[in-house]
Amino acid sequence: MLSCKHIMTVSDMTPDDITVILDTADSFTEVNERRIKKLPTLRGRTVVNLFLEPSTRTRMSFEIAAKRLSADGINFTASSSATVKGESLRDTAKTLSAMACDLVVVRHKYAGAPQMLTECMDAHIVNGGDGVHEHPTQALLDLYTMRRTLGHLEGLRVGIVGDICHSRVAGSLVPALRMVGATPVIIGPPTLMPARPDILGAEVMYSLDEALPTLDVIYMLRVQFERADAMPIPSNREYAKLYGMNAKRLATAKPEAIIMHPGPMNRGVEISSDVADSPRCVVLDQVNAGVAVRMAVMYLLLGGEGGGTAA
Repeated sequence: MLSCKHIMTVSDMTPDDITVILDTADSFTEVNERRIKKLPTLRGRTVVNLFLEPSTRTRMSFEIAAKRLSADGINFTASSSATVKGESLRDTAKTLSAMACDLVVVRHKYAGAPQMLTECMDAHIVNGGDGVHEHPTQALLDLYTMRRTLGHLEGLRVGIVGDICHSRVAGSLVPALRMVGATPVIIGPPTLMPARPDILGAEVMYSLDEALPTLDVIYMLRVQFERADAMPIPSNREYAKLYGMNAKRLATAKPEAIIMHPGPMNRGVEISSDVADSPRCVVLDQVNAGVAVRMAVMYLLLGGEGGGTAA
């Protein structure tokens, strides 16, 4: 069981909660490697995926996680939701509540939208990404990937590189790393940093080349042009030259350092194809971890209530 009813932000969880989620995900990883990848744990439970912003990896990951736990899944996208007809998110929440849903995963372009659902529903709410605020389950799967690949979390030095200002991934990963005893380092040009980067609780560096030899994990972020009010960098070529991860730059990193990326990748901008396809890049491991971690979140929020088993 978790100490929280909802997962809105990383701060909703305690360090013990994070450990329980990662340990539970271990058992589900084993399940996902079986020929029959199905458990009866959440049979009779209803999980709603309310995705009012485009998503592929996160939405599919939650869908697969619910199916593998035998939950009844209902999927809403922006185009299929009544919000396109003018219905407010609050009315949508009340409608879902009247249908006696047990858990709702919500993604929305506006920060705070998932929090509003907690005020209208009795169901458990999981933030699947809200604006430039947070994406807590992404941080959880990232921690799981680091622990599974490197064997530990405490003491790791993790460089988060790129568009810090517009990244909800960074918004969750920085506090999550601090909670497990790792050191987050945010790296990027001043135009892609928040106005007060010092208040994020991470070390701040503006030179990737200077930071690389000290890092255990190199986490590349996508430049989110769709969230910027104006072009935040002179050009893609200039960005790749200073902050893109390529084979030459990777050669200066620790031999055991790994490359991570939340996806989708802009090849040739923040990461070159030779690095993206190299054995040191664990992007596909992150995708695989996403299913197991989200199964763990659903199980611990719902399965524990009914006495279900994780495996």
